Amino acid sequence: MFIRFVIKMVLRVDNFIYQLLSFLAIKQEGGKHPKHRLMRYHQFFLDNISTTDKVLDLGCGAGFLAFVLAQKAKEVVGIDITKENIAKARQKFKLPNLKFILGDILEYNFKESFDVIVLSNVLEHLKERVDFLKRLNGLAPKILIRVPLLERDWLTLYKKELGVEYRLDKGHFIEYTFSSFKKELLESGWEISHSLTLFGELWAVAFH
Repeated sequence: MFIRFVIKMVLRVDNFIYQLLSFLAIKQEGGKHPKHRLMRYHQFFLDNISTTDKVLDLGCGAGFLAFVLAQKAKEVVGIDITKENIAKARQKFKLPNLKFILGDILEYNFKESFDVIVLSNVLEHLKERVDFLKRLNGLAPKILIRVPLLERDWLTLYKKELGVEYRLDKGHFIEYTFSSFKKELLESGWEISHSLTLFGELWAVAFH
């Protein structure tokens, strides 16, 4: 029992150090997490849009990805519920084909359709994900998705087994296995055309 107690304490310290390192790294990088640069995660989204596409970035945050996409796509619209994020995005990223909207992606009524929808680390923050994905069916024929994987390493599963916080973010309602991810998409009318795993995350292109 004592060893189990010590292990759980060490795992909690590991969580604290991970969060602290992320916080400091973001400060060091001027507000942007260095994982974006090291993982080159923008490239996946760039590779899966065309120069004629009209792109909707749901949960765009402070606009980093939307700005990159707007340098290739015909038009990009980013939407986020946080006033501070949208204010930063509008101030920092200015292109004639790029627009940012302050709004709730669960309720916002878009008056236009798109060619591609981007969901980068968004789905895991939503409780009613299948219903949300169903509502996207009439908005665009294609979605690009990035979500965290539960099975990213043995330590994550060990933390879960011991009842220690294992999620990358306490705001996550889910961290996926490939089967749970595929099941949600199929239930909502989307079919994965191709996917890959990289740095403990699942990246996918899906159509309906």
